[in-house]
Amino acid sequence: MVEERATYSLVMEMENAKSIDWDEIGVGLKALAREIAAVSASGLARPTVVISHGAAESETDALHRKIAAEAPQLGQVSNLVFTAFPGGRYYDLKNNGMLAADGNIVIFIDSDVVPEPGWLPGLLKPFKDPKIICVNGYTYLSHDDFFSRTFALIWFFPMAHGDSRFASKRAMNANNVGFRREWIVSHPFPNHNGFKVSCTLLMRELLREGHKIHNVNARVFHYSPRGWRFFYWRALVTGRDADRKFVALNSPSRMRRVAKSFSRWFTMSWRTTRRIVGHARETGMPLWQIPFSLIVGQVFYSLAFWGQFSFAAGIVRDEIEIVPDYIGHS
Repeated sequence: MVEERATYSLVMEMENAKSIDWDEIGVGLKALAREIAAVSASGLARPTVVISHGAAESETDALHRKIAAEAPQLGQVSNLVFTAFPGGRYYDLKNNGMLAADGNIVIFIDSDVVPEPGWLPGLLKPFKDPKIICVNGYTYLSHDDFFSRTFALIWFFPMAHGDSRFASKRAMNANNVGFRREWIVSHPFPNHNGFKVSCTLLMRELLREGHKIHNVNARVFHYSPRGWRFFYWRALVTGRDADRKFVALNSPSRMRRVAKSFSRWFTMSWRTTRRIVGHARETGMPLWQIPFSLIVGQVFYSLAFWGQFSFAAGIVRDEIEIVPDYIGHS
């Protein structure tokens, strides 16, 4: 599968675990243990799984007990290591976790995703080629009701099925990606005020150095976002992050940023309509729900437009994006 002397580690952040229930986290942990066992059966060495959390060091033992209670299998198939970065955000926890990883391949997975069978072998196999630096998996949103189906249609992940064109152009998934350790340790996720901007900046570094992102069909599903409060905040921060990315990748000109907010509003409105109408059937959405899904999708990207426009125009200040307390546990 991978060259004989290859070793690997997995890094799981616990920031996203705040928004889902522990039984859902347990489903992902059990699936991870299953995948590790399958790879170990093929001859690879027992890996280290680094659990990186943002609480105080004193809370590590309690977290360890919770994980052992939910998925005792994980400790049986891997060496569990816990590392704390008090107050750390999503990418802080990834960077802190990889420093404790000891394999020459580092796999990043999030606490709110669930691997499908064959995920880990699929992610590791391409590293047999020594020229490959980054292997990117396939993440999609799970769905079982109206709002989760709508999110699956309008989100930046491809659909689980029937979405090969979008999937082939997908960006790097920080929740389902592997790197050569020597590269990622020297190129950590950039520090940035944005919520989900660092992954885009890291992808630019990778491509600028002449490396390619190797996309594979190594699948995990991501629990769907829940609640109107999250919907409102995530739409606004999506817009602000879009402006941040434009500044980093294109231009800091305020006029160009404002113009981009309008062009992106048009683009995303059209994309949302096209995807809902074209892919609603794949989600099992009844025909009568499609008009309501279109309304929800347009509201989301109208809020995203306001987030981007107000940020680009200087109405809103650039502050560190943290999930606000009013969202609470979804």
